[in-house]
Amino acid sequence: MHKSKKPIGFWSAVSMGIGAMVGAGIFALLGEASAISGSAVYISFIIGGIIALFSGYSLGKLGARFPSAGGIVEYLTQAYGIGFFTGTMSIMLFFSAIVSLTLIAKAFGNYAVTFMPDGVSHLWHHLFSIGIVILFVLINLKGVKDVAIWERLTVAIKFIVLSILSIAGISYLNPALLSPDHYPPGSDILFSLAITFFAFEGFRVITNTAEDMPDPAKTLPRAIMTAIVLVMVLYVAIAFAVFGNLPTEKVIAAKDFALAEAALPIFGQTGFTVVAITALIATASAINANLYAVTNVTYQLAKDGELPSIFGEPIAHSREGLVISGILIIILSLLFDLTEIAAIGSISILFIHAVTHIGHLKIIAKTGASRWAVSVAAILSLLAMILALIYVSQASDQVVVILIGFVIIAATTEITLQKITKREVKPRTR
Repeated sequence: MHKSKKPIGFWSAVSMGIGAMVGAGIFALLGEASAISGSAVYISFIIGGIIALFSGYSLGKLGARFPSAGGIVEYLTQAYGIGFFTGTMSIMLFFSAIVSLTLIAKAFGNYAVTFMPDGVSHLWHHLFSIGIVILFVLINLKGVKDVAIWERLTVAIKFIVLSILSIAGISYLNPALLSPDHYPPGSDILFSLAITFFAFEGFRVITNTAEDMPDPAKTLPRAIMTAIVLVMVLYVAIAFAVFGNLPTEKVIAAKDFALAEAALPIFGQTGFTVVAITALIATASAINANLYAVTNVTYQLAKDGELPSIFGEPIAHSREGLVISGILIIILSLLFDLTEIAAIGSISILFIHAVTHIGHLKIIAKTGASRWAVSVAAILSLLAMILALIYVSQASDQVVVILIGFVIIAATTEITLQKITKREVKPRTR
């Protein structure tokens, strides 16, 4: 792409952030989160949003000072320098992005199957999940301009539909259903952060747009904070609309399509269908936005010597790493279920955020950020990660084992690739 062409403006960046968050969040995870925190899930969304805002502030300041397509990869390199630690963290970030995409692809499959006759083969879930990944790999191969246009369109559609659902749902809500008498213990609300923070983590996609922005120093921080605030308001409104119209047990029973189920008492079967279609659009746009980010992360890693150079070689107007990433997403979607993927993704990304914020404190004189705000971002990310680990270890030993394996694979990959490539990670911006 020519340097003179910078297709990602403020609203395109905001749209990509919203696209990444809403697809992975409210559609894929509302049912999972409500199974833990019940009708108090809106409190969990507020806390998750606050953590995301502090993280967004820190990453926005880093992105303004070090605008790079690699996003967090570049910030880690600037903070920790060249070495094993930076390389391992960068590969973990790549793995986390792949896990996030896997979750969204599975959510798309779950909603797509609601349009099939009852009792169809479970293979249809996999076929829909795999098909949507392949479709957007092909779209992203055409280049960033098409990605930006698609995001603005799909974000507008889903935001309008979800806003109508929220307003109507709040208008008809039954206050008794939202009574604190129905809330679970406070610890459960905090534990649900293991899932609800993951509903926000897509905002990091905006950091990967820096090289495609005309003025990243000004635009990037504003776009990140705007996207997080808009999504937090939307999530809380939807939580009120859903739990104000459906008893908690019905939401949990519907789980994978709780939003569509909430539209039934207000708009009937037509409402269910419209929300289900919107869910397909939302998850599709989230795959699109996240694939764009993964492409830039793999490109950066290849440039830095952290992945084989094949990941940085172009196919059409994009990068070959996009195709390889697509294959990894398909493999993971066949191996794990939605809850496991959400837990793995949430804990790993919170850890990477915490490490990035701690690194930011080392170079804060260069970014001009507030030391207390970046410190709070690091502390909140670590606390949320610990809560998530406690909950996950109680619910499933398998997820903890997978997380340990995740770190070991990242470290082993780093050592192996450094020996093969003989290259070192180098910062791209000064």
